[in-house]
Amino acid sequence: MDSTLRASLASKAKEITTRELATYAERTAGSQKANARARKVLPLGVPSSFQAYDPYPLVISSADGPKMFDLDGNQYTDYDMGFGALFVGHRHPEVMKAIDAQLINGTLFVNPCEANAEVAELLAARYGLPMWRFTNSGTESTMDAIRVARAATGREKIVKVEGGYHGHHDEVMVSMKPPLHLAGSADAPNSVPASAGISSSVVKNTIVIPYNDAAALERALSSREVACFIVEPVMENIGICLPQDGYLKQVREITQRYGTLLVFDEVKTGITAGWGGASGFIGVQPDLVALAKSIGGGLPLGAFGGKQEYMDLITEGKVVHLGTYNGNPLCMAAALAVLRDICTPEMTQITIARNSMLVNAVEGIITEASLPAHVVQFGAKGCVTWAPEQIRNYRDYK
Repeated sequence: MDSTLRASLASKAKEITTRELATYAERTAGSQKANARARKVLPLGVPSSFQAYDPYPLVISSADGPKMFDLDGNQYTDYDMGFGALFVGHRHPEVMKAIDAQLINGTLFVNPCEANAEVAELLAARYGLPMWRFTNSGTESTMDAIRVARAATGREKIVKVEGGYHGHHDEVMVSMKPPLHLAGSADAPNSVPASAGISSSVVKNTIVIPYNDAAALERALSSREVACFIVEPVMENIGICLPQDGYLKQVREITQRYGTLLVFDEVKTGITAGWGGASGFIGVQPDLVALAKSIGGGLPLGAFGGKQEYMDLITEGKVVHLGTYNGNPLCMAAALAVLRDICTPEMTQITIARNSMLVNAVEGIITEASLPAHVVQFGAKGCVTWAPEQIRNYRDYK
């Protein structure tokens, strides 16, 4: 980018930020007061650290459809939707109807309910993998999928991509967004813990490679010590980073050749990419897949599924998978509404088409204003990336 243009954009951004922060403070006194109170009993005043931002986060009182309302009565259009967890919108009528009906009969049995099989059948049909188990989050889904992969292979090491996010369990909290001065070379990145408290042995067993680099994957697997390669088929932790043509098919071939299981983290893409998720759209089937977010319609629900031979390790008792809230009837009711009644192939395609209209409109604004940016779309999601060309990996993003 030209230095003069860079300086001009930086100056304009600073001007806009100063003005908008003043407006924010003027309109959100209720949120400021609530956050000050919360800070006395909650670190950063929030239940999850990513919700904290300067000068203080909005505190929401209610939401409906695409709208949210804060403590001061301000209305906002929610373009984030919980990274896709609210793909069907806040308080979707079908989800609310299903939840209300289930509330009458109970919220937690700690025993199977009939809907467990119904939801699993829908997932099997949608993703082409026969066996499923339920969890309560994407973090649990990726954690359990990795455990199955280790049991299936008898290996301990895993491979993930630099800049990839797969939840907050220790094995994957490595090189999520590492500082470049610690990250090492671009083609053979260092494994950098994303938090204090992660043991050095965990970091040592997590090998980090660049996305869109099949040769780097082959080098990482060549020792035949790797249980699984866990990856988002489309990276969505650095904006939206698309796989280059043929990359995921190469990944599938390489993992099979070295006896390493391929785990797709489709927590963010499982529903928003369309029927069958990103794997179905791209035409590459993993050995195991992790889901969450959109499938719960706003309730905390995750799932992982896989090929029969790997999920049978749970059936045989070799892999232990437990959870008091797993497959609870309230979340199952919401999932049935989402998978069976709302996110049909037809409705998902309509949503993707509407998203394309928005993406094209934003792209037009970027072109008209000659901004050094572009818009990336995958399925029903899109983002603005502040770079003139598409990014291939974390280093391009940085």
